[in-house]
Amino acid sequence: MRDATFMRWARPGAIVLALLAGAFALLPHVYGNQSLLFTLMTFIVLAQGLNLLYGFTGYLPFGYVGFFGCGAYATSLLVLHTHLPVLACVAGGGLAAVSMALVLGPLLRLSGAYFSIASLAASQILYFVVSNTNLADITGGPYGLKIEQVYAPNASYFSMLAVLLLATALAAYFRASRFGMALRAMKQDALSASMAGIDIVRARLITWLVSAAIAGLAGGVYAWNLSVFYPDAVFTLQISVFAIVFSLFGGVGTVVGPIVGAAVLYTLYSAIGISTPQYFQLVYGLLIVLLVLFLPGGILSLFSRRGIRVF
Repeated sequence: MRDATFMRWARPGAIVLALLAGAFALLPHVYGNQSLLFTLMTFIVLAQGLNLLYGFTGYLPFGYVGFFGCGAYATSLLVLHTHLPVLACVAGGGLAAVSMALVLGPLLRLSGAYFSIASLAASQILYFVVSNTNLADITGGPYGLKIEQVYAPNASYFSMLAVLLLATALAAYFRASRFGMALRAMKQDALSASMAGIDIVRARLITWLVSAAIAGLAGGVYAWNLSVFYPDAVFTLQISVFAIVFSLFGGVGTVVGPIVGAAVLYTLYSAIGISTPQYFQLVYGLLIVLLVLFLPGGILSLFSRRGIRVF
């Protein structure tokens, strides 16, 4: 039965991965602004990584940007102080984010708003540490870091595409696997799930670490693409807000939801948010209010209400 369920979801997962790979491989040849496409991929990755945690466990990390910034700084410091290939440095950024998640693992003892606020405080602590002028010799302090010696926009673009495919594949696995079913059971009723034999602490910690690794890898590739950045660029709370809103808009607990949410809202942002930010904030606010009032399950819930299976 479990094999049949997994195979039922395997085909749509493979189709989504193929469409993503084909679209972002071809779009630079059709649409010349590769930088915008790279940023869109970054936000899809972050929305998908946050979806792994919030969509399947119910833990909403307001400080998710902390893992992103940790990955960016770890990658940059490895580039500056080692002779490792840049891809190995990016992998080191992911490991640094996982290590930070292990340190912050006790936060999982909290729940609801307490967890969200605690994760936000942790991300701010990281920001103040790396931007401290007394640590400028190590982290660059408020002056940021420069790794222009490895600047490679095309290579970093396709590396972000690889991270995007990885994050989406993980979401598809969570959606179809026994592990993902256990997570959804925990989200609905943790006590009943525990009595059914599910190791709640272990499952939550694994999901927390996987979500952090995705953000850390995204941060590492983002730093590689920018090559010159400041603490505000990778620790701004706007990154967490965008990831949360994009996920909620599309629909958490699904594979396609964060992709759709990020694509629609970031396209809207790039169209009016940069040139006329005051109008964008108004439109954005109205969209969020309407979403909360009428579509708390995201826009994909319009399909599920009509009996259409949503992946």
